[in-house]
Amino acid sequence: MARNLAHKLIASHLVEGEMSVGEPIGLSIEQTLTQDATGTLVMQELESLQLDQARTECSVQYVDHNLLQADERNAEDHEYLRTACQRYGIWFSKPGNGVSHPTHMQRFGIPGKAMVGSDSHTCAAGSLGMLAIGVGGLEVALAIAGEPLRIRMPQIWGVRLTGELPEWVSAKDVILEMLRRHGVSGGVNRIIEYHGPGLADLSAMDRHVIANMGAELGATTTVFPADDAVRGFLRAEGREHDFEEWQADPEAEYDVTDEIDLSALEPLIAKPSAPDKVVPVREVAGEPIGQAVIGSSANPGLRDFAIAAAMVHDRHSAHTVSFDVNPTSREILSDLTKMGATFDLIAAGARIHQSGCMGCIGMGQAPASGTNSLRTFPRNFPGRSGTPEDSVWLCSPETATASALTGVITDPRESDRAYPKPDLPAQASINTAMLVPPEAAERARQIEPVKGSNISALPELDPLPTRIEAPVLLKTGDDVSTDEISPAGARALPYRSNIPKLAEFSFTRLDQHYPQRAREPHVVVGGENYGQGSSREHAAIAPRYLGLRVVIAKSFARIHWQNLANFGIVALTFADPADYDAIERDDVLVLENLPEALRSGTELDVRDETRGFRFRARHALSNDQVESVVAGGVIPRLAAERASSQR
Repeated sequence: MARNLAHKLIASHLVEGEMSVGEPIGLSIEQTLTQDATGTLVMQELESLQLDQARTECSVQYVDHNLLQADERNAEDHEYLRTACQRYGIWFSKPGNGVSHPTHMQRFGIPGKAMVGSDSHTCAAGSLGMLAIGVGGLEVALAIAGEPLRIRMPQIWGVRLTGELPEWVSAKDVILEMLRRHGVSGGVNRIIEYHGPGLADLSAMDRHVIANMGAELGATTTVFPADDAVRGFLRAEGREHDFEEWQADPEAEYDVTDEIDLSALEPLIAKPSAPDKVVPVREVAGEPIGQAVIGSSANPGLRDFAIAAAMVHDRHSAHTVSFDVNPTSREILSDLTKMGATFDLIAAGARIHQSGCMGCIGMGQAPASGTNSLRTFPRNFPGRSGTPEDSVWLCSPETATASALTGVITDPRESDRAYPKPDLPAQASINTAMLVPPEAAERARQIEPVKGSNISALPELDPLPTRIEAPVLLKTGDDVSTDEISPAGARALPYRSNIPKLAEFSFTRLDQHYPQRAREPHVVVGGENYGQGSSREHAAIAPRYLGLRVVIAKSFARIHWQNLANFGIVALTFADPADYDAIERDDVLVLENLPEALRSGTELDVRDETRGFRFRARHALSNDQVESVVAGGVIPRLAAERASSQR
């Protein structure tokens, strides 16, 4: 039977279960990716798991998010990560070496391999024909320890591409078109597989742009075939020996289908403050801007910077605009400089920043209040930029650069110049000087990770009570992101290794008094797609530290739902979504016989003591996840199992 690429990749790594949609499966994992905003917790989890040495083929820790060193906290975390990598046998990418996703693609990505990463945009590696899935940090820690990844078998969504991209339209416009059509939850419980003749027009880095922002659709991951475009990319990186062809069979079938005619696309832009509020650029042209930023894991390729440089050659950005450029790797910065493109950007007034995520995670580059910021980033959730009342738009490098020149949102097709076609080098400027390889095992065992004063231990997680009688401390709307649960940005993220301190920021974008009110067991009620966005498990563990025991929502984003289970929080959905409207903040909810109820079925009875009514709620936990939740989380369950086996 003809098979699609996603099925081939899953079948080659299947170690548990059957490939039936919705059924639990286990996948062997060869590679892992962590970054500094999530990696410190992963290293603490490896310590709790009593790991000796990494059991993967390749695990890499990147420092790309928290690069601002306004005080000692980030620098201490970097040193902790470096020494923990030495202890556990993990590659370490030093601060400023590059954003994890394009750097991993350049140096470590291999077609056909399976990878998990504690960053939701890990799916970008699907551009190489990898099965790359963003998960919570604990799943990554377990994979490093040799455990399979356990998920439910997703649907496979085949998107056929035809035609060729017109001038002034690029890969960012392809994924923005997907978001325009399907919204931020359109890919939930699906793997997106792109295929068709239109692939011939897309380079490996173009595919990276599209695969990266599959996370914004809520997809499990995105896959592209490993074909001649991927072979050419690996050849340029000096790694053609790592190439292996992975393609869908002719006449392969898909659970869900869609088709995009690339030749019919036009420049698109996502309005504030959601990635799916997409409109044609021409409809909002003329809006004044104060900032344009080129870079991030969503537009990380040499071409994305080179085209911006060509557009500003012999020109200068508008005096009202901060034109920021974030090279995504030192390799790309080297290539840009060899081409002369860096000098064009500097002459045009661009502010060249270090290689890293920077403003994408709210670590610097915050825009002024009341001004529009155009960014080639993947996300524009409210306040993520670091400015509480921000106005962030997502667009292509062409649109951002055209707008930087004029000072207003500008359709790049209105340019008075021909569409530039930069001559990119056939060989990349390979630079591995800032990649630190793992230590030999015997030497590694003698290393003690260096923990600064800002690095706390993981909090103790107590078992699930038999009965919960607790208030609803917060009721949220739809599409609440993990940035709103546990904020990013320069104020909060330096405490990512200090859960008691980070907890003080929990939900403050929605209710500034939540941390003060949340000192006892309590419940949160949410709308649709609760927990979208970043894979940050801090958004589960910090509220758990403050007493959160149950979240009842209309629906959950995949990674956050898993993170809640990992840290012993009961995640339930309304059997009847209309019951959401009947509950108010501060209502007291009662759940009886919880362990027995979770083990005996998928529906539970919930009583609203304040309003005197009952409603039904459902869970989607596997038997293994139920036992973790009952134990208080995965780590206390594994600790109890170890203790039992040693008796």
